[in-house]
Amino acid sequence: MAAAKVETEDVPCCPICMEPFNIPKQLPCAHTFCEKCLQSHITTEVTKHSKLCFVKCPVCRNSASPSIKDRPTSEWASLFPTNTVLQSFLTESKVDRLCDASNTEADAVPAEGLCVFCKEAMCGECLKLHRRQKISKDHAIISLEGLASNPENAVKLTEGFTCSEHNGEDIKFYCKDHKVPCCGTCVFEGHKTCVTVINLNKKLLTLLCDSKPDKTISDMKKIEIHLKKFMEVNEAFVTTLEPQVDRLTNKVREVRKKINAALDQLETLVEAEGNRIYKEEFTRIQDENHYCLSLIHAVRNSCYLLEAVNKYGSNFQKFIMSEKMSWQLESYWNLVGEKYEKTDTVLLEVKFAHPIQSLLSLTLSEFGKVVTTASSNTLTCSWRPRKLETVDVIDVNDPTVESQFANTGPYTGVTFLPGDKVVLADYYKSKCILLSSSYQFITSYTLTNNPSDICVLDDEEVAVSMYNQNKIQILSVVGDTIRPVRMITTKYNCDGIEAAGNGDMFVSGPCGYNKGQWSLINMIGEVKCTHKYDSSYSNKGSHIAVNNMKTRVYISVDNKHLLLCFDMNGKTLFTYSPDNLQNPFGVAVDRYDNIYVLGNSSNNIHQLAPDGSVQQIVNIGVPRYPRTICFHKSKDILIITNGLDERKLHIYQLK
Repeated sequence: MAAAKVETEDVPCCPICMEPFNIPKQLPCAHTFCEKCLQSHITTEVTKHSKLCFVKCPVCRNSASPSIKDRPTSEWASLFPTNTVLQSFLTESKVDRLCDASNTEADAVPAEGLCVFCKEAMCGECLKLHRRQKISKDHAIISLEGLASNPENAVKLTEGFTCSEHNGEDIKFYCKDHKVPCCGTCVFEGHKTCVTVINLNKKLLTLLCDSKPDKTISDMKKIEIHLKKFMEVNEAFVTTLEPQVDRLTNKVREVRKKINAALDQLETLVEAEGNRIYKEEFTRIQDENHYCLSLIHAVRNSCYLLEAVNKYGSNFQKFIMSEKMSWQLESYWNLVGEKYEKTDTVLLEVKFAHPIQSLLSLTLSEFGKVVTTASSNTLTCSWRPRKLETVDVIDVNDPTVESQFANTGPYTGVTFLPGDKVVLADYYKSKCILLSSSYQFITSYTLTNNPSDICVLDDEEVAVSMYNQNKIQILSVVGDTIRPVRMITTKYNCDGIEAAGNGDMFVSGPCGYNKGQWSLINMIGEVKCTHKYDSSYSNKGSHIAVNNMKTRVYISVDNKHLLLCFDMNGKTLFTYSPDNLQNPFGVAVDRYDNIYVLGNSSNNIHQLAPDGSVQQIVNIGVPRYPRTICFHKSKDILIITNGLDERKLHIYQLK
């Protein structure tokens, strides 16, 4: 079973036929197709809709109409403009066009050049005439030969766009509401009520195009990388089908082998027992039949004797012989009545046990079936910026806190539990607070020290790191109850803490003068690995986060104003320390492996791609001085707490 592998080429290819373009025709949406492929698509659309006024792009489904609307649909593809830029990339192909001025088949002459301003292909004679005329003598001409091998020449053909709706009018505006270029007439007729219509003067164009093309190209390439990754996942999935088929087939074969082995033994037993009974019965029947045959001869002889006496003997002989034969007849009847009126027979039968008997009554569908379950591998474009929308601001009303201390913060740790409940680490009150899924107070538990951070280990346990202590408190959260389970002693101070799976934890904290460290420890505090890094460590603590595959560790170092990224071997993969990130505290990773770090003093959220590149920076007015962050990863909800004297949760939705 071969994997269904898709190959991609580096040369421009038609999205329909997947082959290098043959006369690339461009629709208004900028998607390009071979002329024949586009015409085939149009023809297919015509068969579905008897009256076709426009055609939908095969890629984006946007509507497109040819420049000359009264032409038959069989000619529509040829009426769309040729994408000369893509054509120029096909360096091995020749741009074959006929002179547009000679528009009859009889007068058709191969074109030699293109006028950049008029966008018309012309033969040599027409080019000479074009250059002689006063109105067109300054028009730039590009040879078709140069066009095929030089993208720069092809791009010149796109300069000075003219309006497709109002022939000849220059494009001078761009409507961002409709995402279309416009001439002055377009703006007056159809875009007077649009909010954002940009006047494309040269100065503004210079500003707009300063980085936009490069950014767009970069994002386009990221989309290509994502699609290739998607294809790789699909190909990898196909390769898993063959072993699955083999495994299931072998499973059925094993069942058949076990059943066949038992049936083979039963077959041998039936055959042996049947043969034994057959031999016994055969011998018995032979003996009985042999005796019957002897009686037959005896009866027959008696008949012969009595017939002879009756025919030739005297009356005395007849009388005496008849009496004797009568006595013999009585003995014959007694023998027959006693022994030969019925015969014994043996009925052979196999009685299957109940489970086998039940199997014999099953239909194929009841006996077993192949079940196919669908599963999906979600590949989200993690490089795409995710918009943060404020959902709610929650006052944590803890009835166990005296009123004069009700607004004392901060919460230094927050995490979602399975089932949507929330647990907070209250630093100043040395508590863990349990909230419902609607963020309402349920209960609290008083700790022996100030908590620094918190994480979920499994369905029932959370781990709380103790500030400036070599301890981690493990708590059980079942229903509406929090109770202590065990205390773990660690080698170093643990400020940040994050679950690593199977009861293991990632922890971070200071480990000496100008040194920080992060470690992987097990459920009893034994160190599996430790990695140190240079840091003038402050007394505010650090935060730690890991990606979903547990292959990268992120550490925020507040006094150094930076975020560090390590692999599992402790190698620094990247550092992030822009000027507008001040005192980074909370750090978290969403389900798409985007990284979020809170600038405590800069009052912002920095969203990074997995490679450390900036996606967006969100300036937030509330909460001021954001302290810690956590994600409800399946629902794309996040909670942010602040570092001021305010006992509030700020709930955001990730869009």
